[in-house]
Amino acid sequence: MELKDYKEGILQGNRLILSKAITLIESRHPDHREKAQALIEALLPHTGEAVRLGITGVPGVGKSTFIESFGMHLIEQGRRVAVLAVDPSSQRSGGSILGDKTRMERLSAAPEAFIRPSPSGGTLGGVARMTRETMLLCEAAGFDVVIVETVGVGQSEAAVAAMVDFFLLLMITGAGDALQGIKKGILEMAHAVAINKADGENAPRAEKMRQELESALQLMLPTSADWTPPVLTCSAATGNGLDDIWALIRTHREKLRAGGEMERLRRDQALHWMWSLIDEGLKERFVRHPEVRRQLPQMTAAVREGRTAATHAARQLLFMLDKDRGDKKGM
Repeated sequence: MELKDYKEGILQGNRLILSKAITLIESRHPDHREKAQALIEALLPHTGEAVRLGITGVPGVGKSTFIESFGMHLIEQGRRVAVLAVDPSSQRSGGSILGDKTRMERLSAAPEAFIRPSPSGGTLGGVARMTRETMLLCEAAGFDVVIVETVGVGQSEAAVAAMVDFFLLLMITGAGDALQGIKKGILEMAHAVAINKADGENAPRAEKMRQELESALQLMLPTSADWTPPVLTCSAATGNGLDDIWALIRTHREKLRAGGEMERLRRDQALHWMWSLIDEGLKERFVRHPEVRRQLPQMTAAVREGRTAATHAARQLLFMLDKDRGDKKGM
């Protein structure tokens, strides 16, 4: 397909062309990457108006069920919803192994929704390499709410928090102190905490946990001077609390716009995106360097077998790049 065909199809909301464009930007082929960047540049003026929402939570918290119920709730209000569900990659094939479309049957069947399960490729344990670009394509295609679901816990939360406007942490009662403790650092990044599965006999326990978390959050630094993360209860199974969460997200967005923070946030997101691409590009150039490729297997084996310290191996390999620059400078 020609670049103009991709652009026209996406702006018209053609889901098939959108899927093909996402496949294009996920490709590592140099020709594809050049074409993908040209497409992103062409679509950039048509992006930036969507609500960018990140959702995370401990395993078993019911992220997929929540996202499906929440997405259907938004569709009923006239919204168009895109879900970028980042799957863990298979260590052998690098492919996606969870298949979120099978976990969100109602949402995936809705014409107002678009779900894209993408393999993480091992990047930060869960953030797909081109999630930011995929988000922009979805915005250009007319989706006004873009949800990014993280795999679970780890560094991926920090990466997602840096690319969204509102970061929602889902929790549940009775998960155990050790499991919940994983999220203590993430609490500082969250704009709100929602205790899911607050229904039936679990409702009183969820309310008690809400009060305890609310008190704990008062002791933490807020994400901004004008916003203290609230704690809510909800049930993805019954739909209770979903409207309150959406109202909270809209209130947060209105405060960002009124205080001029939205523009600053968008600039910060773009800069973070730039540095992420620089980091990735440097690593790709490093592993493609002829001398590094020649020495890397030996160095890797030496470190694995304990014959060489990891710090020494890293310095030796990086020195090859410095030596190469020095040789070229002296020519």
